[in-house]
Amino acid sequence: MSNAIKTPLEMLYQWESTAAEQVFLRQPKDLQWTEYTWAQAADRARRLATYLSAQDYEPGSRIAVFAKNCADWVVVDFAIMLSGHVSVPLYPGQDAPSSRYILEHSESRLIFLGQFDIAEQADKVLPAGIKRIGISGCSCEVEAELETIIASHEPMADSPIPHLDALMTILYTSGTTGNPKGVMHVHGTPGRILPRMQKDWKIGGGPERERLISYLPLSHAAERCIVEMNALYCNDIMSFSEGLETFAAELREVEPTFFFSVPRLWVKFKAAVDAKIPPSVQAGFGEEQKEQVRKQLGLNKARMVLTGSAPCPRDVQNWFIDMGVVLREGYSMTENFCDGTFWLSDERPQAGCVGIPLQGVQIKITDDEEVCFKSDGLMIGYYKNPEKTAEALVDGWYHTGDTGKLDDNGNLWITGRISEVFKTTKGKFIQPIKLEDDFGSLIELEQVCVCGHGLDQPLLLATLSELARGLSRDELITSLEASLSRINATLAAYERVNQIVITPEWTIMNGLLTPTMKLKRKSIIAHFKDQIETKHDSVVSFM
Repeated sequence: MSNAIKTPLEMLYQWESTAAEQVFLRQPKDLQWTEYTWAQAADRARRLATYLSAQDYEPGSRIAVFAKNCADWVVVDFAIMLSGHVSVPLYPGQDAPSSRYILEHSESRLIFLGQFDIAEQADKVLPAGIKRIGISGCSCEVEAELETIIASHEPMADSPIPHLDALMTILYTSGTTGNPKGVMHVHGTPGRILPRMQKDWKIGGGPERERLISYLPLSHAAERCIVEMNALYCNDIMSFSEGLETFAAELREVEPTFFFSVPRLWVKFKAAVDAKIPPSVQAGFGEEQKEQVRKQLGLNKARMVLTGSAPCPRDVQNWFIDMGVVLREGYSMTENFCDGTFWLSDERPQAGCVGIPLQGVQIKITDDEEVCFKSDGLMIGYYKNPEKTAEALVDGWYHTGDTGKLDDNGNLWITGRISEVFKTTKGKFIQPIKLEDDFGSLIELEQVCVCGHGLDQPLLLATLSELARGLSRDELITSLEASLSRINATLAAYERVNQIVITPEWTIMNGLLTPTMKLKRKSIIAHFKDQIETKHDSVVSFM
């Protein structure tokens, strides 16, 4: 590849001409796979682009995509670029108010609908006048189907090359607080950052093509960059998942060589193994038994495994390392299109450390310990929100709102979030992320949230792991009380948690997790307000 910056469309043209018969996309159905070569994917995108161009929308019109990941999603993404428009992806788990807000705020003219969680509310969510096109998995009433369009249109003959600084996509944040913000990225962003990312990750260019599986929302910058764009710029094979019920089997079948996920999945993987094989037995595993665990997880061929989006519990990360799967933690955000930091050293990763800046990325820590980024992967701003843009981008530096520190080796450690610090009645300020890292390591707990504004001491809200649900109430209480005493002994007096409240599971659908499975901290605290403010008789209580 030349040193010239190439847009995503130019990479599509490259593989369309030089790797036409190589498989690019793999779509499952009942564990049977439909494969699309580069030539076939490009042909489908070109036919759809012909249709979009015929709609007579002004250049740069916003086209929305509301669907779970699938091969059609990528085809639609290419078609929107080919037709000169701007993609607006929505999370498949997006709630109704946020979905409506995004579609109205972006002034989207047309929407591609596949599988999404509130399909039954489509008529209430979708603004009047927005044209509906159905893609794989769609159950809504639509005006046209993708397959019909492809069958009835000739492929676009032109191969337009967009300007590097032309708007490509608007990625709306998951909205942990307030309305989602529309992060604007241009066509030049992937071409500026992906080649250097691939050098840092040491992927591509080998005798075998990388295998990736896409299951996290493509509407999020992490999956869009690390999986879709990585596959595009590196001529990788991109497989999809049909859903949670089949994901484990699909992962074993794909055997990805490059895999990205979030802490929630790593926690569930470990919990599933712990539920079948007691940790005391695992401690005696040799390499053969560890290989079997990796095969069952589908990670036995994974050379590069990345984790991000939220801190990974230390014990979970260390467990995977001991099993021979090195979780390399990274830190980035939608605003810099994942052009952030990663643990790149071949030495054992340090749990809690998010590594060094990727090539071309600068970091500074302000006097109030805020982490700031500068790179050519930064957004051009928030869509129709100059005030928030001015707050976030100052003299070319993006202000993350997170606090952190750099060690002597240039590694970044995230210590908390400025907006999440709370104050107890004793006048002490508490950074919850530190305590959540400690308690997130307990095998009995799956999700943890530390709160305590207005309380004498911090309180822990938590949900139970699969292993814990197999214990008796007395066994669970005894174990948690012992763990609480052990962890509190390592903390300053004002940081010690005096109560654990076990709650029902927090999910995207009940509004307590973002579509990327981050805690909606304010929503969780508001939802369990009565339990937080109640004087509990026991150290461990249950709802």
